[in-house]
Amino acid sequence: MPDRALLLLADIAGYTEFMRLHRLNLAHSQEITRRLLESMLDAAPALRLVEVEGDALFLSAAHEQQAPDSSGGWLPAALAMYRAFHARQQWMVAHNLCVCDACRQIGKLHVKFVVHLGDVVSQRIRETEKLVGVDVIAVHRMLKNSVPAAEYVLMSEPLYQSLEPQVRDRAERVDQELEGLGTMPLYFVELADLPIELPPPPEPGLPARIRETVGLGLRAFPRVIGLERS
Repeated sequence: MPDRALLLLADIAGYTEFMRLHRLNLAHSQEITRRLLESMLDAAPALRLVEVEGDALFLSAAHEQQAPDSSGGWLPAALAMYRAFHARQQWMVAHNLCVCDACRQIGKLHVKFVVHLGDVVSQRIRETEKLVGVDVIAVHRMLKNSVPAAEYVLMSEPLYQSLEPQVRDRAERVDQELEGLGTMPLYFVELADLPIELPPPPEPGLPARIRETVGLGLRAFPRVIGLERS
């Protein structure tokens, strides 16, 4: 029998238009993305990691674990991930002296969230367990949308209805064509419109910046010379 589950994708955007196919850029971008993804994952311990999908985290939780209000629930988890992403991003921008394309674009990265409530089935193939079902397809199709914002939470109808009134009033409706699934009414809230307090940017000294830049280079070095696969 299918299980009712919350499905959330946290997707990092901003590298594609800047990146060049150079090993140094790719190696540094992977290390930077890894840190950002890990910071978001640590910020939402109540959500289960289903899979890392390139620059995105696919997370889930049993529906009954997600209270609809601000005391616990999916929106506080998304906002905690947003804060963690930007705190880590600010830290890396402040500490990094590298001038490669990837490192120069750290401050231009964005994060967006798509969230859906649906029925899923767990499927195990050898050591890997995946979630399958039409609603898993739907939440991934929601990533390709016409939302006119860089950073947002895009949600399906049941999750929109679960929002507190002060947040629900900020949401805008967009009827989105999902490939192969028809048109679905979705709602988005721009994260910049929500009262999210970010920590002030750090102001590290030169020794700390040098240590971080050298450390980044050492961690990425095996990928740069081809000893470690991407």
